[in-house]
Amino acid sequence: MLSTSNVSLRYGKRILFEDVNIKFVPGNCYGLIGANGAGKSTFLKILSGEIDPNTGSVSIATGARMAVLKQNHFAFDDFPVLQTVIMGHKRLYDLIQEKDAIYAKPDFSEEDGVKASELEAEFAELNGWDAESEASALLSALGIREELHHQLMKDQGGSEKVKILLAQALFGNPDILLLDEPTNHLDAESILWLEDFLAEFKNLVLVVSHDRHFLDTVCTHIADIDFGKINQYTGNYTFWYESSQLALKQRADQNKKIEDKRKELENFVARFSANASKSRQATSRKKLLEKLTIEEIRPSNRKYPFIHFKPEREPGDQLLEVDGLGLSLDGVTLFDKLSFRINKGDKIAFIGRDDVAVSALFSVLSDELKPDKGSYRWGTTITRAMLPNDNASFFSEDLNLVDWLRQYSTEKDESFIRGFLGRMLFSGDEALKSARVLSGGEKVRCMFSRMMLTNANALLLDEPTNHLDMESIIALNNALSEFKGIVLLKSHDIQLNQTVANRVIEITPVGFIDKSMTYEEYLANDAVKKQREDLYSRYTPVKRELEELHS
Repeated sequence: MLSTSNVSLRYGKRILFEDVNIKFVPGNCYGLIGANGAGKSTFLKILSGEIDPNTGSVSIATGARMAVLKQNHFAFDDFPVLQTVIMGHKRLYDLIQEKDAIYAKPDFSEEDGVKASELEAEFAELNGWDAESEASALLSALGIREELHHQLMKDQGGSEKVKILLAQALFGNPDILLLDEPTNHLDAESILWLEDFLAEFKNLVLVVSHDRHFLDTVCTHIADIDFGKINQYTGNYTFWYESSQLALKQRADQNKKIEDKRKELENFVARFSANASKSRQATSRKKLLEKLTIEEIRPSNRKYPFIHFKPEREPGDQLLEVDGLGLSLDGVTLFDKLSFRINKGDKIAFIGRDDVAVSALFSVLSDELKPDKGSYRWGTTITRAMLPNDNASFFSEDLNLVDWLRQYSTEKDESFIRGFLGRMLFSGDEALKSARVLSGGEKVRCMFSRMMLTNANALLLDEPTNHLDMESIIALNNALSEFKGIVLLKSHDIQLNQTVANRVIEITPVGFIDKSMTYEEYLANDAVKKQREDLYSRYTPVKRELEELHS
């Protein structure tokens, strides 16, 4: 068990946590949620002992081993990959070092023999003889090829380092597992593997993530940080969100009879409990929901931006034709002989193991980058709005937000501009903030305001959920699902891809796959799996060149 007693943390006058008393029980997975800046990562650091609270204490069950997903990708650069994973179990790693030091002594004594015997006994008790095979299995499951296992960490690419550090946290069956954004920079296969791993994990997990699909799959409980307090709820993220929204709606409806409200909530719980039978954690989650009392459901205090993309005109029959498109950067091929045609109603998820390739394609289709070969042609009825992955160039001038957005609007009236900013939660004096001092999430919300002003009927979005809090992600997801035009989407958010896209195009330097199906159908389809395996077997030799290009 892991618990806190009267934990408080302040930074100057700002109170992050105030008298937090909470218990986390083994066998459960807790999703720690809250608005950006609420203190999710900070709370994990308090639990791990990295940060000391101003008041209060953290209690861990006697003998329990805690593992934490490391965020410093350079901390283990001088160590081999396999050794880095085993270092996740500190006591086991220390035993290995102690044993090796004793056996390496030129004057091995009787006393050394006794000590070595003691260490060997503890080593065996900790399953040390299987350590290398377990570490290797974790790495392979996460897509780290066997030939990389004995290379140094500093020779690995960024995506490989992320996976290796994740394997380090998972290694050795820790009693308590703290994961801060574990799906960041993971490919879809690795995320799905991690979901399966955690769904079967028997010990205690606390996870911070903006990936709703991930939270829905692995979480049995939600711990919500709001106003310096942490409230715990039974169920996964979607259950928390939908039940809190229902409670909020009922609170606003003062005339509704109390008994009618209760019945509506009871029906909601029953429906959700029935749906839980489809989950990989079906049995345990259903039992938890059966114990749930209606009094536990409370309205959320979250504020959601209003994102709505409204096309000025309906797209015609000619939308976009791409013929034999190819592009290289610094002599390294990103994509080649890429051809496709967009049809009416298409919302396409563009994916690939090399993020730069898809971003470069979007830059080409936005007329910002010239291809090496091939052509593309947008229809005459198409108007485009682009959300780039890197928006820094849009915020270089020292303008307040009203003046910043005004430069992209044909209507210059301040009340009109403030209306669009207000939808993105910039109201009152917030609308007069300098564009230069915005956070990453605030910049993305401003870019959404800019896109909404265009009334475009074709949207190109490159990692639109980066930097966003969960509330903004949900608002964006709803907006793209309801949008009546064309969507070209690059995202690592499985839920966004699954609920928005009706077509998937996967790009590699050696070919592409184009299928009209949902994202999850694409990943599960056996014929597609075979195509992908063939594609990536040819892709592997050029992968190192791409990683060197990115670095």
